[in-house]
Amino acid sequence: MKNQSRRIVYSALIAAIYAALTLVLAPISFGPIQFRISEVMVLLAYFDPFYIIGLTLGCFISNILGSGLIDAIFGTLATFISVVLVYYTSKVKIKEPVRMFLASLWPVIINGLIIGWMISHFFTEGKESMWILGGQVALGEFGVVSIIGVFVMYKMRDSIRKLIK
Repeated sequence: MKNQSRRIVYSALIAAIYAALTLVLAPISFGPIQFRISEVMVLLAYFDPFYIIGLTLGCFISNILGSGLIDAIFGTLATFISVVLVYYTSKVKIKEPVRMFLASLWPVIINGLIIGWMISHFFTEGKESMWILGGQVALGEFGVVSIIGVFVMYKMRDSIRKLIK
């Protein structure tokens, strides 16, 4: 029971940190060209599926407060799908640096598609191409998750695994 309580607290902390980072850095966290530093945290799902809840909740809180209902729905859906796929990719039997990098590509692809569509459909009235907007979102995600995130999480992997146990 003590371990379960600790995991719930960690998940709540992850949600709070994700939301706080996103909102404090709001000018670069929202829009078609975004560099959402909090997205580094989506790779925590690589280590434990329990953190999917905290990451999804943190995304919902930051999107509802920072951007509104539409982003809260579609952005949260994109994050949820991404972190679930990150977790399942962590089970693939290939060397860890490559596996972690491949897992990091899910948020790039999913956010590029869903958020690109959302921005194009709801915020530009179809004036801008979904593919261009999605490419901009994916590029920001790639920089944060696949470059910075993989580097940080790979270096911290042993500490993260100890913390989980």
